[in-house]
This record gives sequence, structure tokens and C-alpha cells, in this order.
Amino acid sequence: MSSTEDKVKGNTNEAVGKIKQGVGEATDNERMKGEGKRQEAKGEAQQVKGDVKDTLKKGIDKA
Repeated sequence: MSSTEDKVKGNTNEAVGKIKQGVGEATDNERMKGEGKRQEAKGEAQQVKGDVKDTLKKGIDKA
């Protein structure tokens, strides 16, 4: 998977996670809020993974 794909999936997971948290807040659904927090964290991790891939690629390209 490319760094761009990781970043796109990360952004998507973050957005969906925030929506789930909002729905969970609005409906007082603790399970939904928890799912949203986990999905948002997963998205953040995917974005970091994409950033690391970019950094490594730039380092290899310079070598």
C-alpha cells in the first residue's frame, strides 16, 4: 500500500470515527462513542504510517 493510500484511508477513518462519536454523544450511546474513538485513533495511526513511508522514500531517493 502506498503512502498516499495510507493517508487517504487514515483521513477517512478519522472522519468516520468523529461522526460515530458525534452520533454516540447525540444518542447517549457509549458503545458508538467508543467505536468512534477507536476508529479515529486507527485513522491517525494510518496517517503516521503514510508519513513514515514518505520520509523513508525521500531518504532512499537522496541516497
